[in-house]
Amino acid sequence: MSLELDLPAAVDIYDTTLRDGSQQEGISLTVDDKLRVAEQLDHLGVAYIEGGWPGANPKDEEFFARAAKELRLQGATLVAFGSTRRPGGQASSDETLRRLVEAGTEVVCIVAKASDLHVTEALRTTLDEAVAMAADSVAYLRQAGLRVFFDAEHFFDGYRRDAKFALRVLAAAEAAGAEVLVLCDTNGGTLPDEVGNIVADVRTRSSATIGGHFHNDGGCSVANSLAAVRQGASHVQGCINGYGERTGNADLSAIIANLSLKMGVKTIPADRLERLTSVAHHIAEIVNLTLDPQRPYVGTAAFAHKAGLHTSALIRRSDAYEHVTPDIVGNGTRVVVSELAGRSTLQLKAAELGLELDSPALGRVLDSLKHLEHNGYHFEAADGSLELLMRAAAGALGGRLGDLFRIESFRVITDWRARDAVTADGHGDDGGPLLVHPWSSPGELTTEATVKAHIGDERVVATAEGNGPVNALDAALRLAIEPHFGELRNVHLTDYRVRVLDTAKGTGAVTRVLLDTADAEGSWSTIGVSENIIEASWEALVDSVVFGLIRAATGQAGVAAGAATTEAVQ
Repeated sequence: MSLELDLPAAVDIYDTTLRDGSQQEGISLTVDDKLRVAEQLDHLGVAYIEGGWPGANPKDEEFFARAAKELRLQGATLVAFGSTRRPGGQASSDETLRRLVEAGTEVVCIVAKASDLHVTEALRTTLDEAVAMAADSVAYLRQAGLRVFFDAEHFFDGYRRDAKFALRVLAAAEAAGAEVLVLCDTNGGTLPDEVGNIVADVRTRSSATIGGHFHNDGGCSVANSLAAVRQGASHVQGCINGYGERTGNADLSAIIANLSLKMGVKTIPADRLERLTSVAHHIAEIVNLTLDPQRPYVGTAAFAHKAGLHTSALIRRSDAYEHVTPDIVGNGTRVVVSELAGRSTLQLKAAELGLELDSPALGRVLDSLKHLEHNGYHFEAADGSLELLMRAAAGALGGRLGDLFRIESFRVITDWRARDAVTADGHGDDGGPLLVHPWSSPGELTTEATVKAHIGDERVVATAEGNGPVNALDAALRLAIEPHFGELRNVHLTDYRVRVLDTAKGTGAVTRVLLDTADAEGSWSTIGVSENIIEASWEALVDSVVFGLIRAATGQAGVAAGAATTEAVQ
């Protein structure tokens, strides 16, 4: 059993999204992106922001140059990252260390091998030289007037193989002036009980600040970080939203919330904890990766409730199925409506949307939802469509938009015309035709859509072309109604997804279409289901437009989940 040390009163949060996190597959940050992420992390209140590795690439070089002029950090300290001197070299002439000094940051963090295996196999040097590399590098940076954090790479694996050597590296760094000794689980395979035992041992041997840096390969990075803190670590490294190479680094979103709310340890300023969700989502937008809805504390589904038993209990006790109050971390309770829903679920959803539904209206909505989901609709994925259905039942489609418009008909024509000769662009390097579709001659595809609508007493006919049927229908619908509803100019489709529901029927299968749409204030999803993919797309398209117009007219950003096109626009 590990030795239980005093829990620290506060822990410094060190974010490495701009360096370690950006190594995640699919993330590529520009310098502008990195500056924006740093601003958000400072807004959240983390103590340290690792900006990158000066000299490793032109991007990081530019970042530190611009950060000195453009970043106005209010509380966070910018950190430059690098490594120790090379084997057999001198710290005073080492290029990496020189670049760290020139980066202009108050704090630097250097990484050193703490595993004998990596010293002998990767660095191909002696253990004594590895210890000297750590000591020389820390001493050189301290002499340059810098605060030094020391990342002991592969420390936990190294401790298990040769604890004496791993501890020698730490002792050498501390003696040379390292302020923080960061124990790194670089391969991410250590379990929480091992972390507790090892950190407890290190803590009794050192007077420096002990930190933890955990990767998530074993799914334990957050638990490992908490275990380290329980044994006296007062510095935690990780990435917002758990970004990082392979399976990611420890998720600071969860670490901050757990330490602050569950363990009574100060992390970021208490009045900034409510910024956690918004910052997590803002940074997800910057890195251009959709945030996992199930991400603890900050995900859109973190406090979402679907089962009728859960929602009925929530009406009586808000903490019945929520481990913390969502607004503490800037999130909120969501009621997810599906065929599993009962009246209590719909009542909560209506209240969430600010709608009043009497008992008969609730019954009609519930019957419609169950019928539509049986036919292939998916209410969890279509918040806009469900809100329209509930608004229609409540008679709350919104002021002058109550009547909206009525569709008389729509038509889509797609023409494919063969070309007589292959153009130059249709040839390969050898002069022969490209074998894209060798069974048919090259051709041109055109799509045209016509929409006939009634807006008040006016009948409107609009025709438009597009690169496909949905694009053409969208263009024609907008052409028809935009002169009457100028707010539509701020509504844009952002994603289009199709799923075949019963593949055994082949091309005659029922298809489900989901459209994501956005305006300046947020986004929503709508749905259509039909054996005809054009009809399914049209249904989702009309819902997306109607919902956008209602948002603009009422100033409400409704959040629901559902499917169905309201009768008001059919």
